[in-house]
Formats: sequence, C-alpha cells, structure tokens
Amino acid sequence: MARVGILLMNLGGPERIQDVGPFLYNLFSDPEIIRLPISSLQKPLAWFISTLRSRKSEKAYRAIGGGSPIRRITEQQARELQSALRQRGIDATSYVAMRYWHPFTESAVTDIKADGINQVVVLPLYPQFSISTSGSSFRELSRLRENDGEFQKVSLRCIRSWHDHPVYIRSMAELIADQISLCDIPEEAHVFFSAHGVPKSYVEEAGDPYQKEIEECSMLIMNELEKILSTRNPSSLAYQSRVGPEEWLRPYTEDILDNLGKEGTRELVVVPISFVSEHIETLQEIDIEYRELAKKKGIVNFRRVRALDTYPLFINGLADLVASSLNGPEISLDDVSKLPVGVKLYPQEKWQWGWNNSSEVWNGRVAMILFAEFLLEIVGGNGPLHMIGLL
Repeated sequence: MARVGILLMNLGGPERIQDVGPFLYNLFSDPEIIRLPISSLQKPLAWFISTLRSRKSEKAYRAIGGGSPIRRITEQQARELQSALRQRGIDATSYVAMRYWHPFTESAVTDIKADGINQVVVLPLYPQFSISTSGSSFRELSRLRENDGEFQKVSLRCIRSWHDHPVYIRSMAELIADQISLCDIPEEAHVFFSAHGVPKSYVEEAGDPYQKEIEECSMLIMNELEKILSTRNPSSLAYQSRVGPEEWLRPYTEDILDNLGKEGTRELVVVPISFVSEHIETLQEIDIEYRELAKKKGIVNFRRVRALDTYPLFINGLADLVASSLNGPEISLDDVSKLPVGVKLYPQEKWQWGWNNSSEVWNGRVAMILFAEFLLEIVGGNGPLHMIGLL
C-alpha cells in the first residue's frame, strides 16, 4: 500500500537575530551560490562574507520583530494541507524542506525515510517557476537523491509551477477585492502587483520563464477580480528587491510608485504576487520602505494585500494540486530538472550585489578578493591597504 508524503519546499529564513549570521553562512557555504575553484576555501569564505553582511541583515529583521515568520507559516500551511487531503480520503503526511535554514531539505528526507513513505509529491511554494527559487530547491533534492540508495526507491512526483491554477487565482482575487472594498472610491483604486525581481540576464540568457509566468498570473488575477467586482480597476506590474548595477526585470517598483504619484493616484492596493507567506520582502520592504516612498509621492491610501498564508481557499487549491499530481501522469525529478525546455538551471553569472539568494553569486567573487586582501594584510603586511596608508 502506498504511503504518501507531501514535500513543501521553501527558502527559509532566520527565526531570531542570532540566527542571521548562521543563515548567511549556510547560504554562502552552498557551492551553487559561490562557486570556488578551491573547495577548501568555501567555508572560510562563507564565514567571511556572513560576518561582513550580518549587521545590515540584522537591521532589516529587527524592523519586523527580530526574525522571519516563514518557518512558522510554512509549517502551518503543511498542517492545514495535510488535514485538507485527509478530509478528501488521501492519507498523506506533509513535510517542510527549507533551502537555507531549518528544517533543511536533508532533514525532511530523513523524516520521509524514517516514516516509510514510498511516494512523495514535491510541491514548491513558489507559484511561478524561477531557476533561483524552485530550480535551486529541485537541484538540492536531486543532489541528495544521487547518493542515497534508500531515497532513490521513493517515487517522486514533482509539480513545477502553478501560477495559472484557478483556485490560486481566485484566492488572490478575493484578497485583493477585500482591500479594494476598504478604499474610499473602490472603483478608482489602483491595483499594483509587486513581484520579486530577478536579473534580466536570467530571462534573456538562461531562458527563465519567471517573467512570462508573472505576467500571465497578474492578467488572470485581474480577469478574476473583474468578475468579483463587476468593474475593471486600473493596474500595474513591477519588480521589487533589485540590487546592484546590473539591470533587473523592469519596471522597478520604486519607479512605478513615482509615476503613480505624478499621475495623481491617491489609493493604492499593493499585491505581493510572487509570495504565498509573509516574510522579509512583504513585512519590511513593502510595508515599511515602499509605504514610506508612496506617501512621499503623494499616495494617500496605501493598502497591502496580505499574503495567502493559510487562507482556506488557497489551502484547498494546494490540495487540488496534490490530488491532480497523484492521479495524473508522473513528472519525475529528472523531468523537472530538464524542463521547461531551453531553461538553464545555472544562469550566466553577472555582477550582482545584495543579500538575497538570487543576488549573491557575484558577492562571493567580490568577497573572495577581499578575503585574499585580508590574508595579505595579516600574513604579509604588504597588501594594497598598507600601500595607501589605511593600515
């Protein structure tokens, strides 16, 4: 008899301020984030970068209460999904696999094996596929499977993307409608989709389908919203979290906020379209940084649509996805690693500066130079800093 497991994949995040440094260390210890020609330097370099960047990251997390709620929310989503499936007669057990913080993917795999699960549905909690989110999580799962004979015996059914799933679309539209109803003039409220950005090169050079899926998703949500409200609100789509000198997907969120302010928009309903749970980008970047910017641009009423979290209809949508996967054709881990056609799971690397997982690749290059400089100063006392009189 098949024992079914549901593996929910997410990024993870530090739960306390003291977790920020270790979280960053885990991030930079990953050779897929920083690829060094000498593997023995990986951990020293990870320590160096995480030490340098901890203070800035800690400040952001303090602004939202001291840590990320993403683990708590994801585990609650897992419990609610498990309950919904069992109500449908699907005796499944849910597991959470975080990419860079507890509970790690390896821990989830250990639990799956210990529970005697022989069939797993792998469900990334990213509605839109990107090589930097779903792709990274699938690669980690594949790495663990390669060297584990017991895990190889477990049948894996993978869900790549669900940006156009009707229940997900309906859930988003309902939450947006709730916020529009609170506006002074609901029919004039501007619906502003803000998606997490990725470097433009990911799309143009690596074939990442993320932008296409974001655009399709926002259009479907607006169509569904029109059915609920019986009117078509004005809307915009932009990309947030851009860092560094490289061009990311446009338009940028701050630019659209500026334009809307100049156009006289007074009521704005902001939709975090690429996030299904509250975390640093919604609670700090949108709620604090973008809210302040919008006010400065003359937008009087700034409303942010809450993340889906455990919204009942959304949980039922996830249950639909799992049930369809179990009853439909099998999409294996090998299949999902090869698809969509033309996508390179390792994008061409560009200069990017930031502290999120999709922008740290070149941070490592810069930090490696700094690390070499640090060693020169300490060991030989003849590095460039000595030469210009700074040490």
